[in-house]
Amino acid sequence: MNSFTLIFLLAFAVVTATQFWLAKRQATYVLAHRDEVPEAFSKTITLTAHQKAADYTLEKSKLGDIERGLGVALLLILTLFGGINAAFEFCAARIESPLIAGVSAIALLTVLMSLFEIPVSWYGTFVIEEKFGFNKNTPAQFIKDEIMQLGLGAAIGLPILALILWIMDSVGSSWWIWAWAILISFSLLMSWLFPTVIAPLFNKFTPMEEGALKTRISSLLERCGFHSEGIFIMDGSKRSGHGNAYFTGLGENKRIVFYDNLVASLDDEELEGVLAHELGHFKCKHVIKMLIASSISMFIGFAILGWMIDKEWFFAGLGVHQASNAAALLLFTLIAPIFTFFMKPISAYFQRKFEFEADDFAAQHAQASKLVSALVKLYEENASTLTPDPFYASFYYSHPPAAIRIAHLEKSANRKI
Repeated sequence: MNSFTLIFLLAFAVVTATQFWLAKRQATYVLAHRDEVPEAFSKTITLTAHQKAADYTLEKSKLGDIERGLGVALLLILTLFGGINAAFEFCAARIESPLIAGVSAIALLTVLMSLFEIPVSWYGTFVIEEKFGFNKNTPAQFIKDEIMQLGLGAAIGLPILALILWIMDSVGSSWWIWAWAILISFSLLMSWLFPTVIAPLFNKFTPMEEGALKTRISSLLERCGFHSEGIFIMDGSKRSGHGNAYFTGLGENKRIVFYDNLVASLDDEELEGVLAHELGHFKCKHVIKMLIASSISMFIGFAILGWMIDKEWFFAGLGVHQASNAAALLLFTLIAPIFTFFMKPISAYFQRKFEFEADDFAAQHAQASKLVSALVKLYEENASTLTPDPFYASFYYSHPPAAIRIAHLEKSANRKI
């Protein structure tokens, strides 16, 4: 142990305690409002549906506490109890090349961490989601998805990891600038490839059939000046009863995607409102702004790592006896969320601000009342709580709480009139 160990433990304890406290606040608040539908939804959401959403939220909160506790144990095992150190020593003793040994150690630990998370994911899918009628997945499909994710992560991630470690070994003190540039370029490439190469590995995407809905959507796209490579229906219902819509991709490789269960539950005008909201993100340049923000935060992170990587106390303070670039990269990735946790409300604030702006855009290019009715249906069908704790929401909600968002949309509709 050294001074950095104490700093790490103090920060870890404060953040963990805050996370449990926030989860407790959320559960207490939701339970306290379980028996009465908020006034804004009293005519559209039944008490039964409201209570289902509360119970669903409480079940997920309990699982979240378990997952959080396991995460605490895992991080301590990997760091102060020597898990990372043991993995790197194991690979170094068997692999001659330091570069390949480092990549292998990170890959081994990544697989172990993934296996550690599977029981929680399994319980969430086949117990909680099943209990509330959302699960459409099968054990075979679940296992297949896990294997495919690990395989895809290895096929894509390991070469990039090897390249970054080679840069760290070869370029000198400016390595972190090159590593940052490579990672940003890679992220942009993945965003461009995702719609046509990666997503189809997990789901089936069918072009929307000609008809009234496609005509309405095409008209909206034309009014908004948005060009895409197509409008697709995704078979989201094969895994879950939750519906969604999104657009994905960059440049000329953009796609608009509707979940099949969303199309089944909303009428054409409501779907138009949902899509108008998504287009609002594009037209307001939220995607670009988020990419810039992510790039800046990643740049700062790499700069800090570039400073810490030569410090013996960094490794020793986290249970690693033999310093290496690979170990530094993994350690920094694991502990960075602890030291940035209290920045979450800032990020969440801007995300919610973007949602308001996208809603304003939707209210100008579609019927705000139809977007409101679509959201109400989605809140009910997805069992989203209408009464989150405000302080909890300020940390974790990327979208405004239901009542606040609906009130904002109604004001937008009045301004349009």
